[in-house]
Amino acid sequence: MTTSRILDSFDRAILRILQRDNRTPQRSIAEAVNLSTAAVQRRVAALERDGVIARNSAMVAPHALGLAITAIVDVRLTDEKAATVDRVKAQFRADPDVQQCYYVTGGPSFVLLILSSDMQSYEATTRRLFAENEAVASYHSYLALDRVKAGMDLPIA
Repeated sequence: MTTSRILDSFDRAILRILQRDNRTPQRSIAEAVNLSTAAVQRRVAALERDGVIARNSAMVAPHALGLAITAIVDVRLTDEKAATVDRVKAQFRADPDVQQCYYVTGGPSFVLLILSSDMQSYEATTRRLFAENEAVASYHSYLALDRVKAGMDLPIA
């Protein structure tokens, strides 16, 4: 369940620590933010329940899995009808090669981050998702030369 939750300074301090390493023991968090371990446990549980902490996961290095190609792709649809947009959102959301997908304004309809093992695999992905997709009018790929920064940490004031 997601609610409108006002984050206080303790919540923000806990979130900063968990963003750096979500495996930080709650005892260590409690010491760092000057709360009891039980209070930190209650707060973390509430942050999860309220949807502030959306997910706990490990960030895996793509090269460790043989994913050498990172492509940023902008996609333009044939039309912006709700049914078309919803169908394409579902396709992109379901595809395991699509790591991130944003429905955007200002030019393209979508911007995607796609990881592939090699160019042949990437070509197969582009054919499947874009070239053979009647809803896609055009797409443009940008291939990353270097992964300078990747993360999901949000700025927490």
